[in-house]
Amino acid sequence: MSSAVFSTSAAQGRPFVFETENGSEVCPEPFQEQLFTEPRPPQRAADFKDARLASVTPASRLAVRPAPEMVTSGIAEMDALTGGLPRGCLTEICGPASSGRSTLMLSALAAATQRGECCAVVDASDALDPQSVVAAGMELDRLLWVRCGENSVQAESRLEQLLRVTDLLLESGGFGLIALDLGDLSPQSARRIPLATWFRFRRAVEHTSTVLLAMERQSIAGSCSSLLIKLGSLKPSAPENKASPTPTHVQLLTQVEITAELVRSRMDRKPVRSAEITFASKTAWAG
Repeated sequence: MSSAVFSTSAAQGRPFVFETENGSEVCPEPFQEQLFTEPRPPQRAADFKDARLASVTPASRLAVRPAPEMVTSGIAEMDALTGGLPRGCLTEICGPASSGRSTLMLSALAAATQRGECCAVVDASDALDPQSVVAAGMELDRLLWVRCGENSVQAESRLEQLLRVTDLLLESGGFGLIALDLGDLSPQSARRIPLATWFRFRRAVEHTSTVLLAMERQSIAGSCSSLLIKLGSLKPSAPENKASPTPTHVQLLTQVEITAELVRSRMDRKPVRSAEITFASKTAWAG
């Protein structure tokens, strides 16, 4: 039976040595050399900073996201202002009543169906007028009209149905344009939609060929929208009859002058200055 002896030389800074009866050392010489090696100097904070900076990709090397494809809105003045409607993005069109929201939505839907694309309208208040749809030149066999309830239904239920249907439509794909008509809901009701929901819609429509429109009284999607257009109406027009002037309360409305302001656009890398245009919206009986 072998025995081991503890050497007290460790007290002078040397390691313990274990010896057996035949005098052989338990710890080999290379191990002793490792113990006598000098410790590494502590790494400086500047070295950590340099390592972090080396792992950061310079902005000049970042891949630039390609600009989305733009399609016509059906209104030449609007296309001149915004360049069209972007695919794979959320576009907000807001304005008060009689400001041209429906005119712009129907024009965009008509242009999309004439391109041979299928479209969907998610109507939160059952406000879509079929006669106006036909007058806009829309191909009805390419339109899906989702009615979320009449005005008697509570706003919470209509919003819940609208959000569920929108999720299903975005997941199914195949639509060239999806319009969410929230124009007849009060801003207080529309703002109940969480910002996370708009972010989910934006991510769902990314990398697709779908144009997602949100028609509202006020902007509620925040930074999730790539394009924000604010509409406003000017004085209405009526046919002039100089021979026998007609009182204003019995004149026939023929068209309304509409102003469109480009509030925000994320299509360009440079900041966009606010621009404004005016176009006319004619009534169906005006020809």
